[in-house]
Amino acid sequence: MIKAGIIGGTGYTGVELLRLLYNHPQVEVVAISSRSLDGKRVDSIFPSLIGQSELSFSLPDSDELNKCDIVFFATPHGVAMEGAGAFIAKGIKVIDLGADFRISDAKEWSKWYGIDHTQNELLASAVYGLPENNRDKVKNATLLANPGCYPTAVQLALKPLISNRLIHLDDIVADCKSGVSGAGRGANQATLLCETSESFKAYGVKGHRHYPEIKQELEIIAGQEVGLTFVPHLVPMIRGIHATIYVDLVDPSVDVRPYFEKAYSNENFVTILNEGVYPETRSVKSSNFCQISIQKIPNSNKLVIMSVIDNLVKGASGQAIQNMNIMFNLNENTGLEQIGLLP
Repeated sequence: MIKAGIIGGTGYTGVELLRLLYNHPQVEVVAISSRSLDGKRVDSIFPSLIGQSELSFSLPDSDELNKCDIVFFATPHGVAMEGAGAFIAKGIKVIDLGADFRISDAKEWSKWYGIDHTQNELLASAVYGLPENNRDKVKNATLLANPGCYPTAVQLALKPLISNRLIHLDDIVADCKSGVSGAGRGANQATLLCETSESFKAYGVKGHRHYPEIKQELEIIAGQEVGLTFVPHLVPMIRGIHATIYVDLVDPSVDVRPYFEKAYSNENFVTILNEGVYPETRSVKSSNFCQISIQKIPNSNKLVIMSVIDNLVKGASGQAIQNMNIMFNLNENTGLEQIGLLP
């Protein structure tokens, strides 16, 4: 059994990790930390775990964490950066669900996150963990940067087009919508029910922290600079991301569908929908699946790609477990076989 620990277990990604790991046949969760809830039983905070967990929260320096095979950081930015090295030095693998190791340039990271990146050596060794793009490197990772939710949906939608040089790269528009859980569990007036219900708004239009991550990874696929416009929106639902992406085809006569089908024919968690079928966030709710639809706009060179994921699963905790499975040579879909919840 893989012994797993979670640092920062009080947020939505932390409890989602617990939910999924308790259904994983090869994992035992032996420690979960929270400074504010030290000593309290986990199921007293998350009643959905009553009868499933007897764990109590401990401090992040708990010795139980040092007995783990892998430690997940589900923490605000800056925490994993300072804490990951000590575990790696003990031979413990680390997956950071935060942003500390996603952007490879420390100065660029600091520009977007407002603090200095102090761990250049760790940053250089981190593997970016989108399995569908980087599986071979994930296998040998000791420090893994779990991708952001928006970047996951956008990259999966664009990879077949960029890698096969099917689109112009100077004007990619990613118009993305997220449920409120993406803002985290902390108290925030902007995400109160009365503020978000029956409303719909853009945010981070001038610049969102996922922008440099998306741009970085698209440029790695392309091998050149990419022109990207990324606009996120907040919609009145709890879970889900819908990315609608607009691109210009190099040759409008080319049928791009076979390129998508080939790219994802052997992928467990990416489904290309039939012609004329458009994805819905509810279809992937609580699952690790991504559904993608493509639509050519008649009499133009425009192509629209629609990509949906659950921001807490494929966009966070589920993808972290998918990466863990790869790192420990397990079947990639172990513990992640849940299909979307309807209604």
